[in-house]
Amino acid sequence: MKAVTRIHSRTAVLVDENIDTDRIIPARFLTTTERSGLGKYCFQDWRYTQDGGDNPDFPLNKPEARGCSILVAGRNFGCGSSREHAPWALLDYGIQAVLCSEIADIFRGNALKNGLLAIVLEEAEHHWLLKNPGIELSIDVREQAIELPDGGRIRFQLEAFARHCLLNGVDQLGFLLQQNNAITHYEQQQEKAA
Repeated sequence: MKAVTRIHSRTAVLVDENIDTDRIIPARFLTTTERSGLGKYCFQDWRYTQDGGDNPDFPLNKPEARGCSILVAGRNFGCGSSREHAPWALLDYGIQAVLCSEIADIFRGNALKNGLLAIVLEEAEHHWLLKNPGIELSIDVREQAIELPDGGRIRFQLEAFARHCLLNGVDQLGFLLQQNNAITHYEQQQEKAA
């Protein structure tokens, strides 16, 4: 996992509420454990027409949304079944952060563990971002702040361990492996004490 310290991008907006993980990546694409390559299936049934062309009504297909790595989504994003493929697909598609007033707990946990910044905002802040698509934001993970174009800031909270892992580019297993010397020392001390 690569470190996530600062994200700067225009915002893309999906105003729909209750976008579940099956809408993010349909279950038929969950046959792999590879993280790369899933971006092409992200929002598959919404993003494309039945003949395989781009759906002109899908907001992320609009020219102004191209290249945006910050997604402002409608309330209750990531609900539905737990699947790590959902954050994998979003990351591979190019989304680095999801901002919303309500993010499903399991999705948020999976996202943060995989390097996708999932930020819960106050209703008023969220509503303002939904109404102002395409604005430039800078997200500072260390400061836990979103910098607005007018110089204002939106504060957000991250659980300390998730923040540490994001800033250092390690997942939970990577963190444990970094503690190998301390674990070995502890085990040796326990053997001596026994």
